[in-house]
Amino acid sequence: MARFHPLRVAAVDRLTDDSVTLTFDVPRELREEYRFAPGQHLAIRRFADGAEIRRTYSICSAAPRPDAPDEPRTLRVGVRLVEDGAFSTYAFKELAVGDELEVMTPAGRFTLEPAPGRYAAVVGGSGITPVLSIVTTLLEREPLADFCLIRSDRTAASTMFLEEVADLKDRWPDRFQLVTVLSREEQQAGLDSGRLDEERLTRLLPALLPVAEVKGWFLCGPFGLVQGAERTLRALGVPRRHIHEEIFHVDGGVDGGVSTAGPVSSRTAAVSNSRVTATLDGRSGTWPVLDGETLLEAVLRNRADAPYACKGGVCGTCRAFRVSGEVRMDRNFALEPEETEAGYVLACQSHPVSDTVELNFDR
Repeated sequence: MARFHPLRVAAVDRLTDDSVTLTFDVPRELREEYRFAPGQHLAIRRFADGAEIRRTYSICSAAPRPDAPDEPRTLRVGVRLVEDGAFSTYAFKELAVGDELEVMTPAGRFTLEPAPGRYAAVVGGSGITPVLSIVTTLLEREPLADFCLIRSDRTAASTMFLEEVADLKDRWPDRFQLVTVLSREEQQAGLDSGRLDEERLTRLLPALLPVAEVKGWFLCGPFGLVQGAERTLRALGVPRRHIHEEIFHVDGGVDGGVSTAGPVSSRTAAVSNSRVTATLDGRSGTWPVLDGETLLEAVLRNRADAPYACKGGVCGTCRAFRVSGEVRMDRNFALEPEETEAGYVLACQSHPVSDTVELNFDR
């Protein structure tokens, strides 16, 4: 069960003109709870003007080694400034060393456990953050693995973790391949500037590496880039099970129906007077679902410890197993098709279309 703990800010480091990294100290007694897999994220919570603000940020450092029980001693995340962003503006302009923030224990399934083989990623903007953790952990732990990173950024000055990625190339020149595309700036060498769209990826990927031999593709960044890269890979014959996705931003006008997972129920109208039973941290309860409420909202009225972060169907923090009943998900940009087929839903996007629904947040 995910839990919040107050963690001390150990460092706030400027990456670019519009991004920083936050480093948190992890007390010895909490290190086991904060052990993470490469690619996982943290939900961060603060209260301002009586309102609760939650945001999710990916961990950018290498994951703790299995033989190092006293790790992680620190956690590091990347934060990009968003216009009028309630948390990113605070982190960028006000947060200082010594401050405390409430940080949820690590979550997320956009991960890779180190294993021999060839891997690749297509990322855009801040989508580099979880992939930096994935590739660093892989190259450090598995000598029989190599990684190809294709990254898209607006300009060199806006590129997050520029030095860290360059360091990977210096440390493992034979095992790490880096391709950078700038959409708004010409480069002295390398690819021409421009968007990394499907047409360009269709030409680029087969020229870079043997696409069919890649054991895992990791796509991360804005919705359009991730969906375009997935369609390209599928057209090139890559099985869906080899493609892993994490969306960092979805425009308000994007229809959730275009996500990779289909609806959980063919029925569309939510029912009145429905009830939800939810199991959290080993304890169960049953409560009414008010008209228009999501299942998460109904549970939160009675259990404030229900896990969530974005409430937008993107981060997957509120993932729960549907034990019984039928639901309609408005949006789904976090669950893989195999997960929805197995019975998992996003509670923040789910409305009941049966009289009773039972969820288990512990599975």
